[in-house]
Amino acid sequence: MTIFLSFSLLFFLLMVGVPVAISLAISGALGIFLTTGLDVLLGILSASPGAALTTYELLTIPMFILMSEFMGVSGITGSLFSAISKWTHKIKGGVGIAAVVTGAAFGAISGSSTAAAATLGKISTPAMQAEGYSPKMAGSIAAISGTIAMLIPPSVALIFYGLLSGVSIGDLLIAGIVPGILVTLTIAITIKILIIRNPVAANSKSYSLREKMIALKVATPFLLLFTIVTGLIYTGIATPVESSALGALGALVLALMSGNLNVETFKIAVVNTCCISAMIGLIVVCAHIFGYFITMTGITRSLVSYVGLLDVSPYLILFFLVILYLVLGLFLDLISILILTIPVVLPVVVSLGFDPIWFGVIVILLAEIGIVTPPVGMNVFVVAKVANVPVEELFSGVVPYIVMLLGLIALLIAFPQIVLWLPSTAMH
Repeated sequence: MTIFLSFSLLFFLLMVGVPVAISLAISGALGIFLTTGLDVLLGILSASPGAALTTYELLTIPMFILMSEFMGVSGITGSLFSAISKWTHKIKGGVGIAAVVTGAAFGAISGSSTAAAATLGKISTPAMQAEGYSPKMAGSIAAISGTIAMLIPPSVALIFYGLLSGVSIGDLLIAGIVPGILVTLTIAITIKILIIRNPVAANSKSYSLREKMIALKVATPFLLLFTIVTGLIYTGIATPVESSALGALGALVLALMSGNLNVETFKIAVVNTCCISAMIGLIVVCAHIFGYFITMTGITRSLVSYVGLLDVSPYLILFFLVILYLVLGLFLDLISILILTIPVVLPVVVSLGFDPIWFGVIVILLAEIGIVTPPVGMNVFVVAKVANVPVEELFSGVVPYIVMLLGLIALLIAFPQIVLWLPSTAMH
C-alpha cells in the first residue's frame, strides 16, 4: 500500500505539472515516512543533499555544459553547417545530410538534444526549403537530427545514467560513439530513401576544391577539441571529470579566438551553466531521496527474485521493457524516465545477463524516439516554433525515421558487441 500510494502521488504530481525534482522529493518523503516514521525521514532529508552532491563524477555535468556555452559563443555551429553543405552539395539530398552531420557535430559540442534541434531548426530548415524540400521534410530532418546529441559524447543523458547506475561514465561515453555514428547513418539513409520517392534538386551552386578545403578549416578546431576530450577518456590519460574541464578550457580558447567573447557573453555563459547545473543538482538530490524509499521497500530485490522464477526467455522480458520505455517516452522526458526506472529495472536487466553499459545505450536510443513522438515530443515543438511549421506535419514527418531507428535498436539488441566493442578496447 505504501508503494502504491507513493507512486500514485508521484504520477499525479507529474501529470499536473509539478517539476520532476519536487515530485520525486514529495512522493519519496511520503514513502519513507509511511515506512519508517518521522525521525528517519528527517535524518535522510538532512543527510541526502550532501551525500548526493559530493559525487566526484557529478562535476562532468557543469563542465560539459560550460563547454557547450562557450562553443555557442564561438558561433561554430552555423559555420559547420555551411562547411559540410559545401562537401555534400552535389549529392541528392545533400543539404539534408549536411543537417544530420551537423546535428551529430552539435551533439559533440553540447550533448543537449533540444538545443541541437532548436539550432538546426534555425540554421538548416531555410537552406533545405531553398533547395526544394517541403517544410514538413525540412523540419522533420532538423527535429530527428537533434536526437543524435543524446548519444555522442559529451552526452549529459549518458552521464546521468552513469550516476544513477554506478556504471563507469568513461565507458558509457565511449560506448555512445559507435551507436551515435550508426544513428547518423540511419537518418541519412532514410533521407536518401525519402528523396528517391519524392525527388528534390541537388544544390545548384558548385564549389571548387579550394573552397571546400577552406570550409574544412572551420571544422578543424572543433574536431581537435572533440578528439582531445574523447581521446583522453579512451586512453585513460584523464578521467571524464578532467577531460570535461579541459574541454571547457578549450571551448573558452575557441570563443576567445572567434572574437565573440566579451564580458557580457562570458557572464551569460557562466550564469546559464550555473542555472542548468543547479536544476540538475536539485533533481539529483530529490532522486536520492526517492532512491532511499526504493531501497527501504525492497522493490528491486523482490522484482529480481520474481523475474528469476519466471520460466521465459530473457529476450521476452527485454521486449516488454522496450515497449515500456517507448510508452514512457510518450509522456515523460528522459531524466524523469531514467530516475523512475533505472534503480528498479537495471538490477533485473543485469540479473538476466545483459550488460549495463549496453542497456544504457539502448535506453537512451529509446528515449531519442520519445522526444520526437506525441504528445510530449519536445524536439518537434521546438522546431515547429523556430521553423514555423505546423506541429502535426512534423509529427507525421518523423514517422519514417522512427521506423528506421527501431530497426537499428533491434540490430543492437541482436548484436550487443556493436555497442560494447569500443569501450572494451579503452585503456583504464
